[in-house]
Amino acid sequence: QVQLVESGGGLVQAGGSLRLSCAASGRIFSINGMGWYRQAPGKQRELVARFTSGGSTNYAGSVKGRFTISRDNAKNTVYLQMNSLKPEDTAVYYCSLDFSGVAGPDLSPGEYRYWGQGTQVTVSS
Repeated sequence: QVQLVESGGGLVQAGGSLRLSCAASGRIFSINGMGWYRQAPGKQRELVARFTSGGSTNYAGSVKGRFTISRDNAKNTVYLQMNSLKPEDTAVYYCSLDFSGVAGPDLSPGEYRYWGQGTQVTVSS
C-alpha cells in the first residue's frame, strides 16, 4: 500500500525556520504532483507549495520568498524549507501525492491522490 510519512513539524518562534519532509513509498509508477497543503483551525485546507507533473512549482502568495519546496526523485521525497516563519503560518501541514500506481482498498492500478497524516507547525509571537 502506498504510504506518506511526514516529519519535521514543531514549535518555533516568529522569524525562525523549520524543514518538513515527506517520503512516499509503495507501488508508485509515476508521480504527477507532490507538495504541501496546510489547514489552520477554522479555515479550509490551502495550497502551500507543490511540484507539478512537469516539474514546475506553485507557491501560495503568502509564502513566496520565505518557503522553498525541493525534492529527491530517487527517494520519492519532497521537502519544505520554511524560513522567516510568522504566527499566521501556524497550521497542520499535509503532504499530498498525485500518482499513478497500485493503491486503494482493492489494490487496483490507477491514478490517485493520497494525503499524509499531517504535522503540526506552531509559530509563537
